[in-house]
Amino acid sequence: MSIELGHFALILAFAIAAVSAAGGLALWRRGDRLAMVMSQAAVLQFVLVAVAFLALVQAFVVSDFSLALAANNSHSLKPLIFKISGVWGNHEGSMLLWIFILVLFGALVGAFGRRLPSDLLNLVLGTQSLLTAAFAGFTLFTSNPFARLAQPPLEGADLNPVLQDIGLALHPPLLYAGYVGFSICFSFAIAALVSGRIDQSWARWVRPWTMLSWTFLTLGIAMGSYWAYYELGWGGWWFWDPVENASFMPWLSGTALLHSALVMEKRNALKIWTVFLSIITFSLSLLGTFLVRSGVLTSVHTFASDPTRGLVILSMLAVLIGGAFLLFAIRSPSLRQGGLFAPISREGALILNNLFLATAVGAILVGTLYPLLLDAFTGTSISVGAPFFDFTFGALMAPLLLVLPFGPLLPWKRADLVAAGQRLIGVAALSIFLTILISALGGVSISLVPLGLLLGFWVSFGSIAELVERSRLGRIPLGDSLRRLKGLPRSIWSTAIGHLGLGLTVLGIVTVTAWETELVTTLNPGETAELSGYVIAFDSFEQVPGPNYLADTGFFTVTAPGGGTARLEAERRTYVASGMPTTEAAIRTYGLSQLYLQLGEPLDDTHVVRVWHKPYILLIWIGTLVMAGAGILSLTDRRLRVGVPQRARRAALGEAR
Repeated sequence: MSIELGHFALILAFAIAAVSAAGGLALWRRGDRLAMVMSQAAVLQFVLVAVAFLALVQAFVVSDFSLALAANNSHSLKPLIFKISGVWGNHEGSMLLWIFILVLFGALVGAFGRRLPSDLLNLVLGTQSLLTAAFAGFTLFTSNPFARLAQPPLEGADLNPVLQDIGLALHPPLLYAGYVGFSICFSFAIAALVSGRIDQSWARWVRPWTMLSWTFLTLGIAMGSYWAYYELGWGGWWFWDPVENASFMPWLSGTALLHSALVMEKRNALKIWTVFLSIITFSLSLLGTFLVRSGVLTSVHTFASDPTRGLVILSMLAVLIGGAFLLFAIRSPSLRQGGLFAPISREGALILNNLFLATAVGAILVGTLYPLLLDAFTGTSISVGAPFFDFTFGALMAPLLLVLPFGPLLPWKRADLVAAGQRLIGVAALSIFLTILISALGGVSISLVPLGLLLGFWVSFGSIAELVERSRLGRIPLGDSLRRLKGLPRSIWSTAIGHLGLGLTVLGIVTVTAWETELVTTLNPGETAELSGYVIAFDSFEQVPGPNYLADTGFFTVTAPGGGTARLEAERRTYVASGMPTTEAAIRTYGLSQLYLQLGEPLDDTHVVRVWHKPYILLIWIGTLVMAGAGILSLTDRRLRVGVPQRARRAALGEAR
């Protein structure tokens, strides 16, 4: 019964979204009364989709295999957490999760957007409802998650084993929150183009939603990277997979949007460019949806392989994205450009930031789509792999990282580049010294590694330069400096922390790329191997039953170079329901470095063992967590939560006068 209730709730949400879209976009000038109705409709859509989503979760939890989705993607022996995550470990369920997050963001705008002008609120919620109606209609008519089976099986077919992991329980919701959150920016852009209302207040309304979405997307990408690193058993943290690229492109354009919206808020400049970025960022999120669900890609990340549904998604995206860009082309000439500024200024630095980020997005987009388009139109198959992306992306990011510390030290409108450079002399000296020291100790030959280390230290130390400058550290008593630091706005702290996180990630990438070591060997119980000073002893091999799998487990003892031992367990699992094998790597952390051990296929009664030593690899994910933490800190800044005075208060002040 709950399945039918959930299905009906989704149908009702689709109908309400369709009506709200028509009303909000056609009658947006109707004022406060319509705004109240639109807000209530947005909250009602959320309630109905929440009912539908919870009905699906309940069917998976109780193993109701009369539901086709549960029969195809669940198993009664699965742990509870993986029964729940199985809801979005497939095409139909992941689409419902997408819709759920979409209506959640719409409801948040409806509930907390009372300070918005009524015409703008009507257009924003109308656009959100249009998106909801489009995706809900697609789900209901082509990907119904509530389909029943006439003859339910006694047991389910189980979820893909590589998805039965806590990382994949968290990765899709975080990633979707980032993807879908940018829909708010998209809706604000459409509202601005239709109404012509685009000013500093508009940028202030958009920036918190951009920051929230960017933070979720950062966490989602980091979680997906770490999951691929430890679960797939190949020891890599990024492969430039087309689906990885599909999540990285909106992150880059979202980063550009954050900086562009800041210029618009502070200086009332870059209006048209900011609106364009709002549209392109969500468009790239939708492109990722198409790639994952169209069947044009074969990847562990993809959920669907049905070309028909892919064609429907492509048509839907063509209408949504094409319509948005058509509206932009028609309306943008009528928008005022905004304030002027000198090339050497904080605005100029942020424009340079946007230039490099936008070019990087274009390069990744070409490298991702060109092989697909070439295959579709000519039948020629080519592969654009990591070397292309590493070289192109690295060449674009190096100059961006070089100028990044200058930006926060430059004043608005007009600046002195030499004066800013003088404040960074100490940062440059310390960065060069550490680069030379580490390169000498690590035995680095002539390569790009010292340059990467230099840029990582430069960004990390440069991120602190503004805090040092504003607190006048070393120039006034320490107590006064600490009081000045404490009084700094959280937005300044978040900028410094975010740039520090980027620098840490760069250092992690460079060090693990330069000094990673690998050993592939065969071992029997009782034998040992050595890698980078670590001694790995193969103690024993056993078959260990799991809740829904049988594991061939190798037990190892690792002796570190400085002494001390650790016991590791590496597994090769075979799942009962599907018979699919997976690899569970054994990972031991030593400070910021890791020893990574994988048990391979048996070979002539011996066992293939692969071992990696990955120095300072944790800096990659620590840096991303620091960046996400900076986003959260920025959201706590009161200036990002205050838009304009409430209309009711303005009216009361008017009557008092």
